[in-house]
Amino acid sequence: MAANITTEYKMNNKVMLIQVIVVLFLCINLLLITTFFTKEVFYTTMRYVLFAVTLMSDCLFLFLAVILNYSRYTIQMWLCLIIYIISSLYMFVTPVTLTAMTLERYVAICLPLRHAELCSPRSTLHGILIIHSLSSLPCIVFLSIFFASASYSSYTQVRICTLEIFIIHTWQGHLTSAINQFYFLIMCITIVFSYVKIMRAAKAASGEDKQSTWRGLRTVGLHALQLLLCLIQLWCPFIESAVLQINLMLFIKVRFFNYITFILAPRCLSPLIYGLRDEMFFNALKKLALCGLRKKH
Repeated sequence: MAANITTEYKMNNKVMLIQVIVVLFLCINLLLITTFFTKEVFYTTMRYVLFAVTLMSDCLFLFLAVILNYSRYTIQMWLCLIIYIISSLYMFVTPVTLTAMTLERYVAICLPLRHAELCSPRSTLHGILIIHSLSSLPCIVFLSIFFASASYSSYTQVRICTLEIFIIHTWQGHLTSAINQFYFLIMCITIVFSYVKIMRAAKAASGEDKQSTWRGLRTVGLHALQLLLCLIQLWCPFIESAVLQINLMLFIKVRFFNYITFILAPRCLSPLIYGLRDEMFFNALKKLALCGLRKKH
């Protein structure tokens, strides 16, 4: 009895810690999104628009991920299905957008004469549509199998909303894993290709161009780290499912570690990469914060 109370107490503390971190993260992101709309140059430049897409995607995904991972309340399956569709889509939107941002840096540094043409506002809109289309494919495949296999009565069942309730066949999980690894491979190849090309351009550049190129190289390096953490997250459900069959307490610890390391951590890097490292955006953020303090006083 005492052991159960202690376990419940620790679990509640973990849930509260995650909720505090998510709320803090959402506040920071909302401040950055507000800053994004303060200057025309931000919402007419591809890299800032893609940055805003990652911020909005991260906000929505984290909010829904808390429900999927740590909600212990039962809801009807159809509502859980809607939550899963949105969270699954935006789980992929961030890494795919990071890949697009890396390609934008590659074009800016290695193909500067074509940057205005390839990264125009019209191209940015097309890029966002492509990002969401690519991000929706794994979810479409996964749910097509579920819709073909699940009975009509299952949609009205009341259950705790988790990913596991949608896995009906063993091979369904294997197919999803294969799709995730394919995305992982393509994104990794894109990152490595861009990094090598930018590194060569950095060695060949001189003066101010060299400084700008090395700054772009560091940005791509941070994108690579962030993308790696996001992509490892794609393997987490299958690792957790395997651990669950071994030990329940170990499963709880592994899920908590995965959530902090591969869901929260990479999404905390987005504000750092463009919110604080980018001089123009940081100055706009500082100006907005100072204006807010002056109004308060």
